[in-house]
Amino acid sequence: MSIILPLPIADGRVAPYTLSTAAHFPDRTTRPLNRVALAAAHVVADPAADIDPWLKAAPDWERTIAYRTYLWDLGLGVAEAMDTAQRGMGLDWPMALELIKRSVAAARGRDGAVVFSGAGTDHLDLAATQSVDQVIDAYEDQIAAIEAVGGRIILMASRALVRVAQSADDYARVYSQVLRQVREPVIIHWLGDMFDPALAGYWGTRDLDQAMDTALAIINGSAAKIDGVKISLLDKDREIAMRRRLDKRVKMYTGDDFNYAELIAGDSQGYSHALLGIFDAIAPAAAAGLSSLASGDLARFHAILAPTVPLSRHIFRAPTQFYKTGVVFMAYLNGHQDHFTMIGGQESARSTLHLAELFRLADKAGLFRDPERAAARMKAVMAVRGVTG
Repeated sequence: MSIILPLPIADGRVAPYTLSTAAHFPDRTTRPLNRVALAAAHVVADPAADIDPWLKAAPDWERTIAYRTYLWDLGLGVAEAMDTAQRGMGLDWPMALELIKRSVAAARGRDGAVVFSGAGTDHLDLAATQSVDQVIDAYEDQIAAIEAVGGRIILMASRALVRVAQSADDYARVYSQVLRQVREPVIIHWLGDMFDPALAGYWGTRDLDQAMDTALAIINGSAAKIDGVKISLLDKDREIAMRRRLDKRVKMYTGDDFNYAELIAGDSQGYSHALLGIFDAIAPAAAAGLSSLASGDLARFHAILAPTVPLSRHIFRAPTQFYKTGVVFMAYLNGHQDHFTMIGGQESARSTLHLAELFRLADKAGLFRDPERAAARMKAVMAVRGVTG
């Protein structure tokens, strides 16, 4: 029997929507993959916590770690405590470190369970940060804390460094000094200002060609200390250009949530691995697509992932820093959590029309594990937001 529910459309009317058939992607991946794929995993909030959600965070640790176990079962790795929807928009450094400790501990002893964790400078008071040395010290503090619990590092972009750096030379000094001290090769994260406006002018210039030259000089000059670089500029041509100039020892991790399928597939001169926020929301499809790619079935890879791209572009539409609302909404619709409550109160960051279109696109991509449950939950959210039919 068809499942039909009322959803709002752009002209203000409510129209009936008929759900498609679920794709039923596997819950486990047993085939070795030929791409490294990390999902920037979300944190499940505790909806019963007696806090002011705009001011404090209260994770549901059990559900948060359970979601990571789900990702590992699918053959995906976890990029922990590193995305803008957590750091600087809900989780402070002490809470992020607690998350990292729990995630690294949960991965220990699990075959193939990969965790890279974000080290940054977000514990600094930006107003009181005056020197590059303070930025270096801050990076070193977070790296030491993560390595002390057995974690591997994603070296996050620093708002403080943007504030105090006078030139590209200051970036080179910070990164070279910090990289000399890391225990294992790290992932460098170049995050564009569409994700975080405070990072405009990273690498010492707003000219992206010059910025890339600076980043490549730093990365290639310390290649032995770098596992890879994640570029999040939502510009596939720049990513490809940078990928072709990287030292052969350094992986390119796509952070392009608009064009990930073709970047992961690659071309005759190379391909990108993946470190993506959207892989949280489309994890079973991502795993199935990557399994097909590993078996040499490129057509199947694109057939699975192509329908997810419109959804990803919608979830990551401007203002992009609010993308996590869509990611967590997908987790709620798919039964990974029993509520649509978010760290930082970000369930309110997207409109009712945005959520309705997200539902339609996710359904067309076959991403609902249980369409009947997804429809019931969608109907409840719409009712709370005044949409009935």
